[in-house]
Amino acid sequence: MRYHNITKDDMLNGDGLRVVLWVAGCNHCCKGCHNPITWDPDGGLLFDDAAKREVFEQLAKNYISGITFSGGDPLHPANAMAVREFMAEIKDKFPDKTIWLYTGDVWENISAYPLMKYVDVVVDGEFVAEKEDAKLLWKGSSNQRVIDVKKTLSQENQRIPVLYCENYAEDYKVTEKPETVRGCCN
Repeated sequence: MRYHNITKDDMLNGDGLRVVLWVAGCNHCCKGCHNPITWDPDGGLLFDDAAKREVFEQLAKNYISGITFSGGDPLHPANAMAVREFMAEIKDKFPDKTIWLYTGDVWENISAYPLMKYVDVVVDGEFVAEKEDAKLLWKGSSNQRVIDVKKTLSQENQRIPVLYCENYAEDYKVTEKPETVRGCCN
């Protein structure tokens, strides 16, 4: 696996303060992508032991909520196996930290992936420039979904519970709090 950056104390790519690993490699190549430099799976730097230690040092801080995998696409064939192994290691060392995953793929295609057992929240779907909205929380375009993975996988009918935040209900076109979602601001 290769990566472009490790962001520390990030507040934009998931709930709470997070460390973000920006991996290299993406086949979606979305028009208007904010990170086209990450498309090349051979770009960036090799994710080595020093990079892993840097992530672990950040996750060891009490105020860090967890890690977000972004990019590029963490589910790109050049990344998926290494990301899965790293997620397993993170959950073993830091079981109380959350793992968020950004992917251009959709939940219906990835829900059975073995690495989903480590993921707490997935933001799915390609970025669509025509649906871009800077007011949306944790996503760039309105077609994307912020999915509570554990809750979704535990439900028999497989309704997809998105995270709900009263402060942003109007931006998400939600008129009342659905019963199938977890609040982010209470």
